[in-house]
Amino acid sequence: MKITESAKKRHIRTAFLGGRAIGAILPILIIIGWEIAAILIDNEFILPRVESVLAILAAPTVDILGSGSLIDNALLSIQRVLMGFGLAAAVGIPVGIVMGYWKRAEDFLDPAIQLFRPIPPLAWIPLALAWFKTGIVSMTFIIFIGAVFPVLLNTVDGVKSVNRTWVESAFTFGASQAQVLRKVILPAALPTVWTGLRLGFGISWMCVVAAEMLPGTTSGLGYLIMYAYNWGQSQVIIAGMIVIGLIGLGIDGLFRAVEKRQFRWRGMVR
Repeated sequence: MKITESAKKRHIRTAFLGGRAIGAILPILIIIGWEIAAILIDNEFILPRVESVLAILAAPTVDILGSGSLIDNALLSIQRVLMGFGLAAAVGIPVGIVMGYWKRAEDFLDPAIQLFRPIPPLAWIPLALAWFKTGIVSMTFIIFIGAVFPVLLNTVDGVKSVNRTWVESAFTFGASQAQVLRKVILPAALPTVWTGLRLGFGISWMCVVAAEMLPGTTSGLGYLIMYAYNWGQSQVIIAGMIVIGLIGLGIDGLFRAVEKRQFRWRGMVR
């Protein structure tokens, strides 16, 4: 029996909406449980009511306790992440390409990378404060440390996993090493590099919030959360956490959308 194009579209739409509905069940249960627990605890500092948090989220441009609005602080956090993440990509991708393509470079650099990679980014905070004091430079450094290793290692893996037959065929047809690198290896490795960028950005977003909680910081979502804690405003803390989660979810969704759109050929090759 032949399935019409409209029937296919209806099936896809139904499956999509069904998946969204299933995905919404757990958040709804969490909100219900949160509201019940807040009523039973009856202490706004320990656990505020849902409506008090929604009131903060519903007015994202209103100044909060003299520390700026949710939008102002979120934009500053995003700006800092882009600086540290951009630096990590600018370093991690070229170094990863070199390590993945030239074995001697990997033998030289890999021991040091494996030594520093397990160190949590937050462990670098005392040194960052000692070297750069408080401010944008120290925050950028912490974000860079968190993002550079996922980007670098995924780039190495992407370059090394390129089908060797493609490389040998390019050389057979007279391509130079630069041409093979530019026209064969880099395009084939790009999906894995993109995955590294996606992971690196997620870690960057976590690092910036932690870095903004450092003494001397006066803006950003991390600062807003700590400032609200000092004033005993738990509803602001939870609202800030929700904004952090929503921004992270949205940016990760963009990464996935680009991956699905631009790298569909990857599954076909496999």
